[in-house]
Amino acid sequence: MPTPLYLAAAVAVSTAITWGLRALPFAVLTPLRRSAVLRYLAFHMPVGIMLILALYTLRDFRPTAWPAALPTVVALAAAVGLHLKTRNAVISVLGATAVHVLLSTFWAAG
Repeated sequence: MPTPLYLAAAVAVSTAITWGLRALPFAVLTPLRRSAVLRYLAFHMPVGIMLILALYTLRDFRPTAWPAALPTVVALAAAVGLHLKTRNAVISVLGATAVHVLLSTFWAAG
C-alpha cells in the first residue's frame, strides 16, 4: 500500500504535468501569430482541403455511366456554385451533400 507522501507526490506531479500541458499552447501561440508561414497556411489550407475532399469524393466516379453519375455531377456543381456564391466551406459541403443524398435516393428510385 502506497504511503500518503507517495500519493501526494503522485498527485502533485500529475497536477504539474496537466497544468503545463494545458498552458503550453498559450505560450506557443504568441510567436505563431506573427508567423508568415501560418498566415500563408491559413489562407491556402481551406482551398486545399476542399480540393482533397472533392478528389476523394470522385475517386470512384465513372463518367461513362451517365444515369448513375447524374447525382454526383449535380452535387459537384452545387458545391462549386454554393462556394462561389457564399465563400463558406460549411455551406458548400452541407448543401452539396444534401443535394447528392436527395438525388441519389430519388433518382435511383425512379
